Amino acid sequence: MVDWFRRTKKGLLSTEKKVIPDGLWIKCPKCSEYLYKRELERNFWICTQCQYHFRISSRDYFKILIDGGYEEFNQKMKSNDPLKFKDSKRYTDRLKEAHAKTGLYDAVVTVEADIERHRVVLCVMDFNFVGGSMGSVVGEKISRAIDRAREKKLPLIIVSSSGGARMQEGVLSLMQMAKTSAKLAQFHEAGGFFISILTDPTTGGTTASFAMLGDIIIAEPGALIGFAGERVIKQTIGKDLPEGFQRAEFLLEKGFVDIISGRSEIKKTVIKLLDFFNDKN
Repeated sequence: MVDWFRRTKKGLLSTEKKVIPDGLWIKCPKCSEYLYKRELERNFWICTQCQYHFRISSRDYFKILIDGGYEEFNQKMKSNDPLKFKDSKRYTDRLKEAHAKTGLYDAVVTVEADIERHRVVLCVMDFNFVGGSMGSVVGEKISRAIDRAREKKLPLIIVSSSGGARMQEGVLSLMQMAKTSAKLAQFHEAGGFFISILTDPTTGGTTASFAMLGDIIIAEPGALIGFAGERVIKQTIGKDLPEGFQRAEFLLEKGFVDIISGRSEIKKTVIKLLDFFNDKN
């Protein structure tokens, strides 16, 4: 009798499963919707259901902001492991693995490029390289980019995506906070215009230095932005924290962020700001 309830057509048996090739579909970490990868790319890596902004690489951000090519500078700067740091593995091995994974030499790419009619110096951090952490190379590359923008009288744009200072370089990484901040002070005194774009996450020493020193600070929707982690803050003050604490919308409400702009609109927002700055000069 059981045979009466079995499907007889080949390929329709309940025991057979259709295999979906890896990489074609991506699950949204916020709403759990399965998204077709190509459609997700066309939509600037934004979930079509809940508008969650996926973390993207520096190369992806260049595609969003820049129409044509760009001139990269200081490309092959890399750390020489000044502290000879080792935990579960050597620091040099971690850097080699990160390079093999991303093709980058460190966690920021600095370029000179055109955004429509505007020539700019653009720095884009990459979370895929050791969590976008800021070591001596990141600090030096950003400092040189600031100098380039000041000397050539170009607007400066920095897209931040970082877990903070890089512990494997100890105090040398913390020094980059002061160095980049001092360079931005010189840039400001020379009349430079700096747009800071904060993506998810922007935390630690990056937040405590150049990321929050923009003339205009733009954040992506829902981006995690802060210095210390939520758990550490809660333990320190002994109080529950407000809902949405350290998210872009909360920071906008409190005045730490000027604009929240979705990734699909970020280029238009930047161009409007650059137009305004040029009109004033």
